[in-house]
Amino acid sequence: MINVGDSRLGIEERFDYIIAGAGAAGLSLVYHLHQAGLTDKRILLLDRAPKTANDRTWCFWEVGEGTFEPVVFRRWERLAFHGEDFSTVLEIAPYRYKMIRGGDFYRFMAQWLDAQPNIARAYAEVTGVETEGNEAVVRTNDGRAYHGAWAFNSILLDPLAQRPTYHYLLQHFLGWVIWTPACAFDPNVATLMDFRVDQADDTRFVYVLPFDAHTALVEYTVFSRELLPRSDYVRQLEAYINDRLRITDYETQHEEFGVIPMTDAPFPARRGARVINIGTAGGCTKPSTGYTFQRIQRRAQRIAQALKATGRPDVATPPLHKRYQLFDSALLNVLDEGRERGRRVFTDLFARNPPQRVFRFLDEDTTPTEDVQIMSSVNIPAFVAATADALRRRLAAPRSHPLSHTDSSTR
Repeated sequence: MINVGDSRLGIEERFDYIIAGAGAAGLSLVYHLHQAGLTDKRILLLDRAPKTANDRTWCFWEVGEGTFEPVVFRRWERLAFHGEDFSTVLEIAPYRYKMIRGGDFYRFMAQWLDAQPNIARAYAEVTGVETEGNEAVVRTNDGRAYHGAWAFNSILLDPLAQRPTYHYLLQHFLGWVIWTPACAFDPNVATLMDFRVDQADDTRFVYVLPFDAHTALVEYTVFSRELLPRSDYVRQLEAYINDRLRITDYETQHEEFGVIPMTDAPFPARRGARVINIGTAGGCTKPSTGYTFQRIQRRAQRIAQALKATGRPDVATPPLHKRYQLFDSALLNVLDEGRERGRRVFTDLFARNPPQRVFRFLDEDTTPTEDVQIMSSVNIPAFVAATADALRRRLAAPRSHPLSHTDSSTR
């Protein structure tokens, strides 16, 4: 592993692949490229600065062991759900709900990158990622221009331009890792969603991820069009910890705040023929839930395997999977237009379906029969009206347009 600026690399150095952005998407892609056997390719990883802070948490469900199993911090096979007149503990096997902390992931990847002789790193502000002729060119604010056969961009370079044909919500959250001297948590059960908080005409819930009997991440989450004042998140967290968890003696060890786009507006897959968008910039954030990490892994693995097999990345959405785009639009329409309360929708999903079916649906892995079972478990008139409205909007939308969002964190 060498850094650009080292005497062995020149300013006009060319690479096989350039990865702009070294967050979850960029780091995952470079790892999958190696796993696919592309160790003979010269790769450049660009970001503004090394990532070292524990700045976010990624949570996801998974069967078996995944690519980044060595950095999974905690795993749970039982999840509590508290909805509208329905509470239960979900037995989710063969799934396990997993948590990866940002700091652990960055350290793991930094150590791994140090041992890869074909991968270079450079640190500067990326100002442009474009296709020029038959190559990709990435420019930085220090005057450098890096050339590659392909570039993979996870940086949100374009300003957001909202259009009335699409839905735009935000998932925003404040979380505290708290420690209490009392044995307050069951480390074998995580709370996936607790809707027993004031909804305030939005969708609001708390999730609790216990590390041990004394320590847990408690996070207050809102789906809405606008962010809240910080004092509102703090007040709601304090009330939940005091009143619901019955904890009054605790200390806050860590804090995280995040904003995730929830929109069915299309994120462009490419910037010209030689630049592929990845991560949130490439549409990897699930519009209806905000979950991103596993979608990043699937996309990165598909790109790496296609490059190995054909020399070209594969970013096309399989035709049968396009139905999930409509499902996402329908849920966003239900929430945005107030056709049904979000608390009711999620309660119906988990009360009337086994959790494994819900997870497969959210992973876009269900059969058409399971799709019908899922959709028939929620408010059918509300979702029929939402689907019709979403289709009307989609037919009125332009074929494609550039889109980007500010994203502070990813689930």
